[in-house]
Amino acid sequence: MNLHVINGPNLNLLGKREKSIYGDESFEPFFASLQKLFPEIQLEYFQSNSEGEIIDKIHEIGFESDGIILNAGAYTHTSLAIADAIAAVTTPVVEVHISNVHAREPIRHHSYLAKNCVGVIAGFGLNSYRLAIQSFIR
Repeated sequence: MNLHVINGPNLNLLGKREKSIYGDESFEPFFASLQKLFPEIQLEYFQSNSEGEIIDKIHEIGFESDGIILNAGAYTHTSLAIADAIAAVTTPVVEVHISNVHAREPIRHHSYLAKNCVGVIAGFGLNSYRLAIQSFIR
C-alpha cells in the first residue's frame, strides 16, 4: 500500500507555531515515527505553502496512490481549486486537521474539501494522521 501525506501552508512550522493549538512536535520526526509504526505501508510526504503546488501534487499522485491524507491548513476553508483537484482524481482522500476546527473561529467550521473526501479526522493532534492511515487499512 502506498499512501501520501500532503501538508499545506504553515504546517512546516509545527513545533514552533501556536504550540497551545498545534503542540510542540515538528512534523518530520512524527512522520518518521509513522513510517516505523506502519512498515508495511510506503508512506510519502509533501509539504507546500503554495496552493498551486498542492494542486499539482494531487494531480501527480491522484491516479496511482492508494490514498492521500491531506491537511490543507487554511486552504481547507478557502480553496475551491483544491476541492476541484480532489474531485478530479480517483485516489481517495482523507481530510485531516490537528486541531478541532469546529471549536475554533467560525471561518474554520466550513470545509470546501470535505464533500470530495472519503472522511474527515480532526482534533486528535498529530494522531489525526495515524487515524487517517488506519482508515485506509481494512
